[in-house]
Amino acid sequence: MATIVKRVSKTGKASYLVRIRLKGQPSQNATFKKLADAKNWATQTEAAMMEGRFFKHAAAQKVTLNDLLTRYIADVLPHKAKLTQQYEEGYLQFWAELLGEYSLADLEPAQIAEGRDKLLARGLTGETVNRYLNPLSNAFTIAEKEYGWTRENPVKKIRRCKVSQGRLRYLVPEEIKRLLTACQKIEHPYLYTIVLLALSTGMRKSEIMTLQWRQVDLTHDRILLEHTKNRERRAIPLQGEAKKVLIKLSEEKEREEDLLFAGRSNRPVYVQRVWQQALEQAGIENFHFHDLRHTTASYLAMNGTNLLTIAEILGHKTLAMVKRYAHLSDEHRSEALEQLDQVLNQTQN
Repeated sequence: MATIVKRVSKTGKASYLVRIRLKGQPSQNATFKKLADAKNWATQTEAAMMEGRFFKHAAAQKVTLNDLLTRYIADVLPHKAKLTQQYEEGYLQFWAELLGEYSLADLEPAQIAEGRDKLLARGLTGETVNRYLNPLSNAFTIAEKEYGWTRENPVKKIRRCKVSQGRLRYLVPEEIKRLLTACQKIEHPYLYTIVLLALSTGMRKSEIMTLQWRQVDLTHDRILLEHTKNRERRAIPLQGEAKKVLIKLSEEKEREEDLLFAGRSNRPVYVQRVWQQALEQAGIENFHFHDLRHTTASYLAMNGTNLLTIAEILGHKTLAMVKRYAHLSDEHRSEALEQLDQVLNQTQN
């Protein structure tokens, strides 16, 4: 129950101390200059405490979005893949700069929606804008369920951006030959190997760039991925030209670095600039690095590989993501993968 105690200072000024004690909850105290304010606070706070609302509201008033994101980056991001950490930290930095000074209690869905619209105004795709929203939403969920800092997740109340149907851009054999030739001509220690590995295995860029030597099993012809996008271990067959280039790389390197493709300070090497150069030199347009993954899957489908096997190789939990390749198995037949390997082999000679 609430009690109000009047206090008078040496100068004769009065103040009113409010104490509220409810069984099973920490006591709450506040001081007011006016008795009416003290009574209003006592009534509202006591009701909120009895309904289980006060503690969360009080915490949300004290914690800013900056506080939440700082703790989330320290507690949660280290458990994700290195490249994912880098991307998500960049996304969260946008929200910290835009709304970081707001307390969690004062942050409204409308403000987050304005941030979403600013990203769209920059010309970002709906899919990319959703990537900015995802870690922010996850941070609020952690704040609600684990930290006890807020009652709800405001990100869940705003519309996500529409995402276009998945691209299906893949390289024909002649384009593959031109691209790999361009990669070989560019002076970069890893570009050719990275692109060849992507084509041969269907691995994601993040999986390739964070690949460590302990995951490469040249004896049993496989790569073991431990921290994947779907949080499941995955074994990828290693054969043909991909195995040859990794054997060559292992012989050339002293393996002082953990990463296969290490840049400065043993961080993943930056290849975006030279990748764009290779595309330009090869005369290939409307093509992204992720489309190398589509290329691998497309040739598997052309060779009659069933969708379940393709899903296992690519690391998809369901068949929904690989159904886009279904028509290729009907339109094209057996020699596609053999043709692809012949093209890859030609670049070695």
